[in-house]
Amino acid sequence: MVTTLSVGDSVPDFALTDQHGEIIRLSDLTGSPVVVYFYPKAGTTKCTQQACDFRDNFDALSGAGVTVLGISLDQPRELAIFGEEQQVPYSLLSDSGATAMEWGAWGERPVAGIAGTGVIRSSFIVDAAGKLSYVAYDVDPDGHVQALRSQLGV
Repeated sequence: MVTTLSVGDSVPDFALTDQHGEIIRLSDLTGSPVVVYFYPKAGTTKCTQQACDFRDNFDALSGAGVTVLGISLDQPRELAIFGEEQQVPYSLLSDSGATAMEWGAWGERPVAGIAGTGVIRSSFIVDAAGKLSYVAYDVDPDGHVQALRSQLGV
């Protein structure tokens, strides 16, 4: 069942494999802010734009103690190729779809102009206490990372 999260909610924990084969647990990152973003498919135009925008802002975000995590349904090997091609310096996580559903980042969305179901491009800021301080569904990647930086004061 897909739920929708709101500012102030405690976040559902996850343990997902990244592009290097490491397990990343959100609960291990408590104590500092985390940006979690869901994207439909590595290597597609908008997803590459989004990943590269986070890459280009990574130094400012990480310098302020912010961890960035990107989540898609891509397998770790695909994520490794994508991460290497785009020089992504943060963790790209592989999800079966269960985490996207728990976070409300799953549902009806157009796929190649045809109605379909899948990952909805979404972004969240998890504060140091594990509560949501920012929630955005149906994100347009244009200027979105800058909006997140403003929200974080970075």
